Amino acid sequence: MKKYLHRVVDKLLEERLDAKGAVLIEGPKWCGKTTTAKQKAKSFISMDRPDMTRQYQQMAELSPSTLLEGEIPRLIDEWQIAPNLWNAVRYEVDNRDEFGQFILTGSVVFNEFDDSMHTGTGRISRLLMRPMSLYESKDSSGEISLRDLFKGENISAMDETSLEEIAFFICRGGWPKSIGLDEKPALFQAIDYFDAVVSTDISRVDSVKRDKEKAKRLLKSYARHVGTQSSLETIRQDMLANQSDTFDQGTLYSYLDALRKIFVIEDSPAWSPNLRSKTSIRTTDTRYFSDPSIATASLGIGPKDLLDDLNTMGFLFENLCVRDLRIYTDFLDGTVYHYRDKHGLECDAVIHLRNGAYGLVEIKLGGDKLIEEGAETLKALASKIDTNNMSNPSFMMVLCAKAPFAYKREDGVYVIPITALRP
Repeated sequence: MKKYLHRVVDKLLEERLDAKGAVLIEGPKWCGKTTTAKQKAKSFISMDRPDMTRQYQQMAELSPSTLLEGEIPRLIDEWQIAPNLWNAVRYEVDNRDEFGQFILTGSVVFNEFDDSMHTGTGRISRLLMRPMSLYESKDSSGEISLRDLFKGENISAMDETSLEEIAFFICRGGWPKSIGLDEKPALFQAIDYFDAVVSTDISRVDSVKRDKEKAKRLLKSYARHVGTQSSLETIRQDMLANQSDTFDQGTLYSYLDALRKIFVIEDSPAWSPNLRSKTSIRTTDTRYFSDPSIATASLGIGPKDLLDDLNTMGFLFENLCVRDLRIYTDFLDGTVYHYRDKHGLECDAVIHLRNGAYGLVEIKLGGDKLIEEGAETLKALASKIDTNNMSNPSFMMVLCAKAPFAYKREDGVYVIPITALRP
């Protein structure tokens, strides 16, 4: 058995169990939800166990409390197979009136609450789990803490990660089963995930039959627009290029809704700061996958292809960094946004914490020219912020694929390789 690699969400799960009767862990298939939940659970039941699924479903209808019996916290894996368990858990949480009773896991956003189902508000806390960050997969030294950047502390770290390694990390992704494998089997995990999505998962999520080839073309088009604010109509037209069939807007929205429900795509919302001047801020979400390897699998490319096309690699590296920043920012109780105004001034990531503190991040592959461009963009945005109505940024950072070491420039901008970062 492989050794368990600790996850950033471990601590968050522990805190939620200390504060709520039940915790629902949501996230993409294969991201490690069940394995992580089992580290904390004292008993568990797997609703998707092939030889017992039907019996469990019947029991959930006739006597759901029977399935909830066991030492706590009790894990109910893939609970949505028997939706009636949601109300049963909510009732037991109220009845027992104690925290830390249940952990639920699911690979689908369950939001189809009918009149008989309670939303679970106040009883069941939702916790989003993503594929592994580089720090979790042991590919980041973790010498630089994001928390320390918010505190303004000094940094120091050396880094010898090559661009070839970064290309591999992008294509391998953060799937736990891929960590520690040789290159070919490691890269196959994302390809297999992609095949499962287009073949079955995109239809199974809501029992709506969807065309496999159209799903492939949609994901490929989405991958070509990663890191951009391309409209959904632009993506739809890109899908239809050189194709004789149709794909109307309603169908597009149906496919995208299914992909969101199974956590394949996760766009970044726009950030709206207080500015000194009346500048129109673009509000279109920025297109991202939950893991960059889904994009490379959609495009049918590998590490060498990325190294031969650094422009494409730059966008997909941005997706990798946003994935990691989201994981680290969750730990700090914050949210990752994107900024772009009508003049084209853009900031790849804005990390905004619940307490109001925020940091500005530009993402670059590396090299003096790109780092300088990133720093100038950050300073330009910082100069536009109305500091009479909101605080100055806690930090400005150029996050790189390749840099020999982490340092703070004379203008106050940090330059940090992604393989040195941790929460």
